[in-house]
Amino acid sequence: MRLEDYWGVGPKTAGALREELGEEAAIAAIEAADSRALVGAGVSRGRATRILRRVEGGEGLDLLATRDARAVYRDVVELVESFAITEYAADQLRVLTPLTDREAIESRLDETMAAVEAWRALDEGTREAVLDAFSGYDSRAGGEAASVETALALREVGVREGVFAPLADLDADALSEAGVALRALPEDGGTVETGADDELDRLRADLGRVEDMAAAPDEVLEAVQGTARDASAFRDALARHVTDETGVEGAAVREAMPGEATDAADFVSETLRGLARALRERVDEREATVREELEAAVETAREDVDAAVQAVDDIAVQVSLARFALAFDLRRPTLTTGEGGAESDSVLAVEAARSLDLLAAGVDVQPVTYAVGDHDLSDVPTGDRVGVLTGANSGGKTTLLETLCQVALLAHMGLPVPAERAEVSLVDSLVFHRRHASFNAGVLESTLRSVVPPLTGGGRTLMLVDEFEAITEPGSAADLLHGLVTLTVERDALGVFVTHLAEDLEPLPDVARIDGIFAEGLTPDLDLQVDYQPRFGTLGRSTPEFIVSRLVAQARDGEERAGFQTLARAVGSEAVQRTLADAKWTAEN
Repeated sequence: MRLEDYWGVGPKTAGALREELGEEAAIAAIEAADSRALVGAGVSRGRATRILRRVEGGEGLDLLATRDARAVYRDVVELVESFAITEYAADQLRVLTPLTDREAIESRLDETMAAVEAWRALDEGTREAVLDAFSGYDSRAGGEAASVETALALREVGVREGVFAPLADLDADALSEAGVALRALPEDGGTVETGADDELDRLRADLGRVEDMAAAPDEVLEAVQGTARDASAFRDALARHVTDETGVEGAAVREAMPGEATDAADFVSETLRGLARALRERVDEREATVREELEAAVETAREDVDAAVQAVDDIAVQVSLARFALAFDLRRPTLTTGEGGAESDSVLAVEAARSLDLLAAGVDVQPVTYAVGDHDLSDVPTGDRVGVLTGANSGGKTTLLETLCQVALLAHMGLPVPAERAEVSLVDSLVFHRRHASFNAGVLESTLRSVVPPLTGGGRTLMLVDEFEAITEPGSAADLLHGLVTLTVERDALGVFVTHLAEDLEPLPDVARIDGIFAEGLTPDLDLQVDYQPRFGTLGRSTPEFIVSRLVAQARDGEERAGFQTLARAVGSEAVQRTLADAKWTAEN
């Protein structure tokens, strides 16, 4: 396989990768989802991520049928990645994609939930110790040595269950020796590190001192010449001086002395250069011996080293996912296949669901229960394939739609979801359309081109559409939305449609229902007070009187207040006054 055979790798990118990494190394980096290697070779991080996502799960990405669905996917992955405990884990989490095979989804869920339980079982101190064991992993620049040291550190913490179980089978003694050897053996084939062998360190130190003297032979000549009366005495004085200054044995110094020399200066220079050459040969010989011994130690523990590398990588990814799941109290969804579009198999149902976006922002979230399709949730109508969601402005309809999208997406990725319970049927296309306020004809056309083909493509589709009426005039919007709901039902798809035009959609198909979210007034702080739990089979209504009441109360001067009071008369002065009185009474009591 050539680099150009990978999605997104054109001639320019392939050329840069070949120049920096070489063909084989670049292919290995792509297959290993090593984004750092690609970025280091000059590929932008965004492009590297897109390439690797396609390699890891190209078919799964096809699930994301619209731009807004892809945006939710990117946001979810970014949130998951923020819990990574190593750069390697971040690389792997960054390229998580939806899966197309139920068995693969269940397998990832099994692994993730096992990691969640293992992490949940640890006390806070043990968790911190585990994170500390990983804290030096990236600073050690990764590699086998870092993996071995991290594995040994995790063993010292004493974790052995669940995701940590592979650590128990490692031979700690062999691994410790291999760790020392690996740290001394640089992966780039350079020199053996200092500290690996005392004799090698001594020879290197001797060589360094001799090389320093050889760089300044005149100073050596001056120190020796005054104490020598003849050639024999000069030789003795030079040997003593070099030995005293460097620690090299006198015999070695004498052996390096030339048989003949034209003068004393040449004699000193040749002696020092010869001694340096001899010491360099001894250093090289000793280093070769030490390298062989170190490599033998690694080879002896090869199985344990490989197991440690794999275990540390796997644990890093699984602990990262566990931290993400526990941070938001995510639960395992129940999956159904929805094979053949059969109504009995198609469902998206959530009990006590919460928006990841709001949770991540630290907002106090009201859990919401909602469902379409055939499900087992109590107090929620079952069998309706389409929900038409209506209600108050700022009432949480869009947030509920996004939450449903997050639940469906996470379930398809084989990850737990932000709900107490969830039933999710696997689909081929996830259509999510956010409200885009524009009457531009191009926007209407592009929207229809993105949301209709998934319904007519023959696969299973989930439709999540927000305020379709925002892209064309209300009359046409109602007709188009009614057609879209009808098409969703005819194609045995599931759908939730947020709209303010529900009354204009009658008559709806039998398996579609209207639900409503209601605002209940203003809080003492004049914030809109909303019950975010939809009321099933009930048409919600907009609450302009609540908004106008707030504007009246917050008016900056008399003229502004008079203007808002005109609007209050338009929406109902009694309702506005009652709203303000209720808010005041609540504040006083």
